[in-house]
Amino acid sequence: MSVEASRPRVLAIAEAANPEWVSVPLVGWSMAQALREVADVHLVTQIRNREAILRAGMVEGDEFTAIDTEALARPAYRAAEMLRMGEGKGWTMIQAAQALTYPWFERKVWERFGADLKAGHYDLVHRITPLSPTATSPLAAKLAAIDVPFVVGPINGGVPWPEGYGHVRRAEREWLGYIREVHKLVPGRSATLKHASVILTGSRLTAAELPKSVANKTVWLPENAIDTTRFSGRASPGKRGAPFRAVFVGRLVALKGVDMLIEAARPLIERGELVIDIVGDGPEMPRLKTLADPLGAGITFHGWQAHGAVQDILLGGDVLAFPSIREFGGGVVLEAMALGLPPLVVDYAGPGELVDETTGYKVPCLPPEGLVPALRETLERIVAEPDVLAAKGARAAAKVARHFTWPAKARQIDEVYRWVLAGREGPAPNLFAETRSSYEAGS
Repeated sequence: MSVEASRPRVLAIAEAANPEWVSVPLVGWSMAQALREVADVHLVTQIRNREAILRAGMVEGDEFTAIDTEALARPAYRAAEMLRMGEGKGWTMIQAAQALTYPWFERKVWERFGADLKAGHYDLVHRITPLSPTATSPLAAKLAAIDVPFVVGPINGGVPWPEGYGHVRRAEREWLGYIREVHKLVPGRSATLKHASVILTGSRLTAAELPKSVANKTVWLPENAIDTTRFSGRASPGKRGAPFRAVFVGRLVALKGVDMLIEAARPLIERGELVIDIVGDGPEMPRLKTLADPLGAGITFHGWQAHGAVQDILLGGDVLAFPSIREFGGGVVLEAMALGLPPLVVDYAGPGELVDETTGYKVPCLPPEGLVPALRETLERIVAEPDVLAAKGARAAAKVARHFTWPAKARQIDEVYRWVLAGREGPAPNLFAETRSSYEAGS
């Protein structure tokens, strides 16, 4: 095909793609839908997503195909659920189960679409999900043999546990983390990386875990983006005066660091300079309430809230306080930035790559005895310099509007597609090459 004259014809594989769910399935669905603005896309997904996709108005057979591998996937998932030993814990156990069963899904995809691919009905194949870097791809070698480009990702995960948080790893039941390097020996991983035309990575830490031999075809592209119809308000950070309001949104699990946030904020809350809104729920809730009880009205636990209510709470804040010590994507960070609320994050993996000192605040990823004072010092600075918050928030919103909406994501991926279809001439595209001053102009 002529890359300049035609929209690429893309077979988009997203085993997890569901408009009614959250997390990875929503990312898979949103990305596949966004790509329809720049390419002719046929979505291939798992049968469990079929009814939701039909309710969204998609035409089966024309716009999407559902592949049924539940006979293997369902029992594997149930076994992983039992082995993870707790709701919301042992996430790597779920990823391991998926990595073991996913290749069968791609084999079924080849059975259904192999003839079409050989006949040239598609210009390239893009595997959007799984996001996990441990999921191998039997399609990679098959597509290389028939000269059909294969785009993988964004993949994300595999981020090492930071030092000093063994107690958090144990609380999260992340036993497989101790043997995390084993996934690099999984049969099919080397072939997947070798035969992929491009590997999109959602985190630079994930990219660093890949062999150096694939560096020339690895492109950094965070997987999360914002639906501007759902995040349309604008916060007014720093303009209401004391007490300042910090907002946390997320699962209440040990790795999110909410206990460290409470400890860091304690002196400011006691002085009446800061209050905290905590939106979310999880196994840490009882312990966090015990920690917060002496602070009275200084900390409010909202539990899970509907989207509109979450946005309203964020809009009433001065800063998003999100001290997670092991976060792959950090979608809530982009959501806050889209509303003009500057984030305070730990400089490690996803959130640390989305935020800089012009759009928010970052503290180094230190052990708890160092991280708590660093968080406290930054909160003190926020309270002492309220005029800075509005400028940071405006730049954060401008950055999201330019780079992290779904239409922007589609344009970025389209750039990758065209580089691949042109024979990967020249270096891999840098999708975020503009200078800082160019998005500062949005403020």
